[in-house]
Amino acid sequence: MKKHSKRFNAAAKQVVVRKEYSIAEAVTLVKQSATAKFSEAVDIAVRLGVDPRKADQALRGTVALPHGIGKQVRVLVIAKPPKDEEAKAAGADHVGYKDYLEKIQGGWADVDVIIATPDVMGDLGKMGKILGPRGLMPNPKSGTVTLDVSTAVKEIKAGKIEFRVDKAGIVHATVGKANFEAAKLVDNVNAFLATITRLKPSTAKGVYVKSIALSTTMGPGVHIDRAAAGVH
Repeated sequence: MKKHSKRFNAAAKQVVVRKEYSIAEAVTLVKQSATAKFSEAVDIAVRLGVDPRKADQALRGTVALPHGIGKQVRVLVIAKPPKDEEAKAAGADHVGYKDYLEKIQGGWADVDVIIATPDVMGDLGKMGKILGPRGLMPNPKSGTVTLDVSTAVKEIKAGKIEFRVDKAGIVHATVGKANFEAAKLVDNVNAFLATITRLKPSTAKGVYVKSIALSTTMGPGVHIDRAAAGVH
């Protein structure tokens, strides 16, 4: 059995087992549980009534969180002229084409998001074994394969995140930092859940959102009342 620290156990005592809280209450509890010496991330886990094995239920998407996630996102843009200059002007951290393809081939991947124009995907796609496992392969569905690289860079820098359901039918995402104001975390959680609800597959049967839990990096999970959150 996994043993938790005294700090974790103390935080867990503040959470009533099996109780479901409103989003505001859950945010208050996770902020109180964040007693680590670093600024802990606030994560959300949403268990869905979907079958990820079916292509039309393998949920994935993006959401622009109103207040970002409190992290400086490192963006690489793979593009040819003149799109490379647009990316630089928009604030991309790294921009290039063949030079970065060579670096990636050599194992480099010191970025959080890769954006690419459609005309370079033939070359970049060959590196799926390197980028795929790291979640870095650009995809049109997430808006990271686009000709409008300027908008894509700005949106990601402003707080746009990508998510996808895992094999267990759960969507995990970071929705901010524990040192955010409570109201900002509530806004981010609401924006995330609204997007999950909007993307419900038409073929999903029964209860769509089965459970929602909020937690910090080092803290216990706090369950959110689905009805109070406006999801079902």
